[in-house]
Parts: sequence; C-alpha cells; structure tokens
Amino acid sequence: MAIGIYFAPAAMTTEKYEECLKMLRKAGAGHPAGRAYHASFGPAEKLMVFDVWTSQAAFDRFGKTLMPILQTLGVDPGTPDVMPMHKVIVPPAKTAKKAVTAKKKTAKRKGAKRR
Repeated sequence: MAIGIYFAPAAMTTEKYEECLKMLRKAGAGHPAGRAYHASFGPAEKLMVFDVWTSQAAFDRFGKTLMPILQTLGVDPGTPDVMPMHKVIVPPAKTAKKAVTAKKKTAKRKGAKRR
C-alpha cells in the first residue's frame, strides 16, 4: 500500500536541504527505489517535505541512508506523519508513438508552408 510521509523539521533551511540532496545523490540515493513523488515547500528557514512511497518498507530502506545524512547536517526530522494513500493520480506518460505522430504533423505543416 502506498503511503504519504510528511516531515516538518525544526531547522531545515534551503541550504541544508540542498546539501542533503547533494549527499543523497553521492550516496546513490538521489532517486530511491519506491519513492513515487517528492516535494519540499515552505519558508526558506523552515522547509517541509512531503513524499509518496510505494510502501513502508521502501521508505524504511531509504531512511537508513537519509537519517545519518540529516544527523550530519544537524537536522532533527522529528516524527514524520505517515498516512495511507487513498489514491495517487499521475499524468499518463507520453508515448513514443504520440511524439512521432506530432513530429510528422509538424513536418507536414512546414512542408505545406514552403509550397
């Protein structure tokens, strides 16, 4: 079951957030398996985070990398709110066929203008 995770750390500045992302990428966890969505928001001195994860187990695996990084940065994440997701709606992926069709239509219009 997908879950939503909401963190509201007491001292997550934009600088610490960006450093955290950099350290996660360096640790190979920039785009962790199981995370479907990530957003950070709020004032620059107190950013909050909302993620959607495919499962609690996926989030727990990521936490093994995230938590030491937050500790290094002096960020206490507090206790996150964990909520079961009722529904997650994502836009449909663009297919290669649609992209090719759009290119052909554009090429035909350009060819018609030249005549």
